[in-house]
Amino acid sequence: MNNYLYKCFDCGKTYSKEFIEDELIYICPECGTVEKNSPLKGILTVEYDYEEIRRKESRENFLKLLPGKFWLYPYLWPLEFENGIPKNVNEILLNRIALGQNSLLELSFDGNNFLALDDSRNPTLSYKDRASSLVALKALQKGIKKIAAASTGNAGSSIAGIAARLGLKSVVFVPKNIPEAKRIQIQSYGADLFLVDGDYDLAFDLCLEISSQKKWYNRNTGYNPLTLEGKKSSAYDIFISSHGQMPDTIFVPTGDGVIISGLYKGLRELFGLGWIEKIPRLISVQAEGSSALARFVKNGVFEYKPAQSIADSLCAGAPRCLYPAAEAVQKSGGSVVTVNDNEIMNAQEYVALNFGILLEPSSASVFAAYKKMFEAEELKNEKSLLLFTGNGLKDTSALKLWNGEKLLLSSNRLKQQLL
Repeated sequence: MNNYLYKCFDCGKTYSKEFIEDELIYICPECGTVEKNSPLKGILTVEYDYEEIRRKESRENFLKLLPGKFWLYPYLWPLEFENGIPKNVNEILLNRIALGQNSLLELSFDGNNFLALDDSRNPTLSYKDRASSLVALKALQKGIKKIAAASTGNAGSSIAGIAARLGLKSVVFVPKNIPEAKRIQIQSYGADLFLVDGDYDLAFDLCLEISSQKKWYNRNTGYNPLTLEGKKSSAYDIFISSHGQMPDTIFVPTGDGVIISGLYKGLRELFGLGWIEKIPRLISVQAEGSSALARFVKNGVFEYKPAQSIADSLCAGAPRCLYPAAEAVQKSGGSVVTVNDNEIMNAQEYVALNFGILLEPSSASVFAAYKKMFEAEELKNEKSLLLFTGNGLKDTSALKLWNGEKLLLSSNRLKQQLL
């Protein structure tokens, strides 16, 4: 059994895994608070016996592992293992949730090369599978049959799809204006779907209330500590795929703040183990219409504002993982870049036409930010990596905004050629 415990991000108090997991506790019992339209306080992180890992494991052996199969390094996951695989799970089930082809892509813009980690090829076509897989495996080990989640779309389709692959049931709370393609994906996996007459923040609160009453396992982003923990696997996949040659800068789409927080935790662990020499600086990318983290990093004060953007996955007026996300930016020496909807749509079109990769708007935002910083000469002599976190087919309404005009122009040119 792995040696790990839970630690509060805010007060620093630690708890045994038995206490947290057996009692289904999600946030710190001492200082944790869940307030309407506010970031969470008392987020729990999973901490391991890193000294023991340093003694028993080596950088060289770790770099021989395959990316996308996080269970190959069991000493860094809060699961019980038997014979090298998670307890109560067989290899057939594990292979169903293996992440997609997560080797790094080498791309170029204006003569400058950069890397991309393309999670749009994961089992349900988004980065959220990293968290959902760990949450679902824990549910299996605890004998839990139903998992609830609030989502703008991707987390919901992720837990619905991963649950279906592992024989579990899911309940998903989403805003009523969720992109149709994401709604259909969630329903197609057999999830019970609750359309909330409000935004993501309201869906989050309702999911907490009802799942607590019904005793469902809650996957809410940031609230369940395994969501942050699961998302750290991208740091290890980057480490393995780059053969230990880490980028200088990583661009991260940021809504609720859990992706950047989880990524930073993985990087912090790699640094603490002595396997990397420095932590890459993290560039948080937000939509102008959903920029709570940008305002907080600048002013040190959280102010709730309803979020609105074409990039629905970035919309969070009250990022639940705001404080760990701010720490990730600040301690990595990074920054927050905001991009507007026009820049996002232009980036989506550019990436599709020039790289053959179809991204949803939230993922395209990182290229928009990279382009903005590159043209401002803020990335001199740096090796950058962009996180592509969601497939473009998850939001076909966004694609129609620039493809409708393109279709008309293409049709007119073809008619002229035929006449």
